[in-house]
Amino acid sequence: MIPIATVDQMRTLDRQTITEAHVPSLVLMERAGTGVVVHLEERYGPLAGKSIAIVCGKGNNAGDGFVIGRVLRRKKVRVQVLLLASPADLSREAKTMYRRFQRAAGQSAITRPTDADGILRRLMVSDIIIDAILGTGLSTPVAGLYLDAIVAINAAARPTVAVDLPSGLHADTGTILGAAVRADLTVTFGLPKIGLYSGSGIECAGRVRVVDIGIPAAFVQAVGSRVMLLTHAAAHAALPMRPLSSHKGTYGHVGVIAGSVGKTGAAAMAALAALRVGTGLVTVAVPSSVNDVLEAKLLEVMTLPMPETKARTFARTGLERLLAFAGARDAVVVGPGLTTHPETVDLVQEFVKRIDKPCVLDADALNALAGKASLLTECKRPPIITPHPGEMARLETEATTKSVNQDRLGTAIRFARERGVFVILKGARTVIARPDGLAAICPTGNPGMATAGTGDVLTGMVGGLLAQGLSPWDAACAATYFHGLAGDLAANLLGQAGMIARDVIRQIPYALALNTHA
Repeated sequence: MIPIATVDQMRTLDRQTITEAHVPSLVLMERAGTGVVVHLEERYGPLAGKSIAIVCGKGNNAGDGFVIGRVLRRKKVRVQVLLLASPADLSREAKTMYRRFQRAAGQSAITRPTDADGILRRLMVSDIIIDAILGTGLSTPVAGLYLDAIVAINAAARPTVAVDLPSGLHADTGTILGAAVRADLTVTFGLPKIGLYSGSGIECAGRVRVVDIGIPAAFVQAVGSRVMLLTHAAAHAALPMRPLSSHKGTYGHVGVIAGSVGKTGAAAMAALAALRVGTGLVTVAVPSSVNDVLEAKLLEVMTLPMPETKARTFARTGLERLLAFAGARDAVVVGPGLTTHPETVDLVQEFVKRIDKPCVLDADALNALAGKASLLTECKRPPIITPHPGEMARLETEATTKSVNQDRLGTAIRFARERGVFVILKGARTVIARPDGLAAICPTGNPGMATAGTGDVLTGMVGGLLAQGLSPWDAACAATYFHGLAGDLAANLLGQAGMIARDVIRQIPYALALNTHA
């Protein structure tokens, strides 16, 4: 995993690298600008002959922009720098890079627009726009010519690359300060920034790539970030080995407690996802009258009928049988399609207190705990909960869906600490938090996954990895990463609009087998 930095942490790392590791600030700037060009070519292919506009402010972000321009000139790109400040007002490092660019490209490659129309006219004749206006230090709303430039960049509707952070975005919160560039690609330096994965930063940043500018690993470790970015390498390393001598019992047995009349699909998807993530055996406990319906949907999954209410949901009288069922499994999934029938709610509340197996609570299991989240602290083992923002709001006292979405990271960390549970707070850039306050953000996933059943798929994957012996933290992180990656593969194949949850399930094996270090 890669640590995610706050503005203060990043300043500390830059300062240490310059003063203690004796790497000159201009060297760091050269590495940063060169790294942007590498990712430009990776994303857009050969750049020779293209017209690229670089919009520069007056700080070190502008210095990065001048480096980018100089490197692009060497690659036969037609570069035009739009400088929004007087050269005399540039920061010391930016002024040095300005002079180097000026010597290489000539004064004609630099223009100083004075209004929004002038900026927009120049951007409209460009193939690609590079935003090097503002860096990570912004704390007040943008105004004046900077605001005009941001509005013009968005209006130009050209492929846009942000340098370190989209201008106008708060680096720690992802809040838009007046206006912000909507980038297709953000190339950030040293470590990723929290604001790229929070709030409006998710929309503004586009695809995020990180450039290693040579900050020593010991400095990164010492800065003590408690928020991490999930990586493919880390998620893949958590997966269990598959020895030649293994058999189905080697990979665990998941018990899924799910379903009711009209909602057997949720149980079926959770069960299939558990199998697709590598689990050896899956059995679904289901209300007795819908058992045959579920069996017709599933070939590789076993079912077990349980006592039911007149509404064809789980009955309170089945508690002991369900506890015995759970006790014979390696991990248990509870919640998809249960409904909030009063008797079923009562059953879930008692079951949660007594179960002594690795456990995932989702959907109606969480709704059964609405207003009674204190029951989670009574669990014999810390469970993994997988709420969407609405379910999280119902668990938290005095929270709303809006308040959860405004501080997804803080909400997940706080709840995990207070209740002693592992939290997977679903949504764009899903957040995973554990009881000691460590959190991770998942970079995979896309809007095509905003469809019924994908949450059930994630729950089944988490349960499947728990059954295979992964720790709750590793199971939560790996399942979330590969769930999102499977969704990305499905979107690449089908497009986002028509995706359904079964498409994600089908792509799970391909996600697990994909060889990438993205």
